[in-house]
Amino acid sequence: MQNTRVSAVEAEFETSPERVRRTQDSFSIGDLSKEFDITTRSIRFYEDQGLILPERRGQTRIYTQKDRVRLKLILRGKRLGFTLAETKTLFDMYERDGSSVNQLQTMLRLIDDKKLALRQQLEDIKVVLHELTAVESGCRAELIEKTKENP
Repeated sequence: MQNTRVSAVEAEFETSPERVRRTQDSFSIGDLSKEFDITTRSIRFYEDQGLILPERRGQTRIYTQKDRVRLKLILRGKRLGFTLAETKTLFDMYERDGSSVNQLQTMLRLIDDKKLALRQQLEDIKVVLHELTAVESGCRAELIEKTKENP
């Protein structure tokens, strides 16, 4: 009985959507749109920006595994605060020399810049929160005074 269960689990793993995508050679714009939960318009925009370069068969775009990985990296970069121009720079660097050394050095500089900007934003937020707390205290105190005067 135990062996049957393991076989069923293994079979399920072998046909999982993620495994199928990793072994799939090409994708439609709809496939990628569904997988990454983004619009086809966004994908075409990334194409217009030169970030992904699908093959064309007539009017149909055929995306490769490389395009899929790039799309995943674009979306991850956006979540981390990288601009599309920064992402494109990283892609172009990798395409030019194939070495990841320059790309990694550039990535580390970009990360340092992002962290510095985020620290500054965090300080700005702390100042605004402090000011809001002070104004809130003043408003509450004045409200208490006003309600005492006019019950």
